[in-house]
Amino acid sequence: MKKSVRLADIGAQLGVSTVTVSKALSGQKGVSDTLRKQIVELADSLGYMPPSKEPRQAKNRSYTLGVLVGDRYIDKYDSFYLEMYKQITGRAMARECFVVMEPIDVESEKKHIMPKLVTDNRVDGIIVMGRLSWGYLEFLNENCSLPMIYLDFCDNKKEADAVISDSYYGAYRLTNYLFEMGHKRIGYLGTVLATGSITDRYMGYLRAMMEHGCEVRPEWIIDDREKEQGGIDAESYIRLPKELPTAFVCNCDLAASFLIKKLEAMGINVPEDVSVVGYDNFIYPGMCDVEITTYEVDIKEMARRAVHTLIKKISGEDYRHRVYIVEGQLVIKGSVEDIGNRVAKN
Repeated sequence: MKKSVRLADIGAQLGVSTVTVSKALSGQKGVSDTLRKQIVELADSLGYMPPSKEPRQAKNRSYTLGVLVGDRYIDKYDSFYLEMYKQITGRAMARECFVVMEPIDVESEKKHIMPKLVTDNRVDGIIVMGRLSWGYLEFLNENCSLPMIYLDFCDNKKEADAVISDSYYGAYRLTNYLFEMGHKRIGYLGTVLATGSITDRYMGYLRAMMEHGCEVRPEWIIDDREKEQGGIDAESYIRLPKELPTAFVCNCDLAASFLIKKLEAMGINVPEDVSVVGYDNFIYPGMCDVEITTYEVDIKEMARRAVHTLIKKISGEDYRHRVYIVEGQLVIKGSVEDIGNRVAKN
């Protein structure tokens, strides 16, 4: 069986990068007319076929979907994004499609290194799962002509298709639940502006605090990570003040788990002394013994919508460009104390 010609094969013969080859063949700017002609002629002579013209696709419309994810999101713990990837794979298989995942390390983001699944011409479209650096995303959009969709984050500055959870309402609902349980002194754990979802959740928390006329104390807004790289760093960033609130809204269940462990190490019990709520409803085995009240993200629907939209983009079908917001639900467990009843009894 004849081996398919890759962009890298063309680039190697002409001494140019795969990015340059991709630009030339897709009609993008940044390539001289002379070089573009050389690339096109060599591609034709070698029998190169772009993904959209592969015989297997024309016959049964089976595609290979690429998933890009920052390795910081999947390297230490059983990851929310690994579960998301499983759902993507299941949805893709149901559509007779295949999925390839490539973790992107920080160095690749900084140096703007194109993913191998792109340079090797292995996929027909890309799902970017979890926000990569804005500079890297801009690099991808400028140098990769493949159909693309963002999952679990969006870019409000550009018209990019995306699927996200309802982070704003979820955190708003969680904060209001704490008010229902008698709490008024409530903090927030999550580095604001580190990701769109963390920021949206902070805004939901903030709205609930303002509606109840409660003070948002700066020392109770606690970082859990560095802004640009995104991965949680509990040792460096979760610094608790001497005077604690009665409850915390956390941007995710992993952050909530780290917070509970830190509180317990200080001799503070959850929920008896401090209540904690998370977000995602994704369990990290062995992280803590407390069952965390949380806002459940509908991972299945998010994965289904991302796969469905990307296949439409690849196949050239009509679709509605948009940011899809998938609703979740409050899940009450055992990490919140009803201090309203405690106050009433006293």
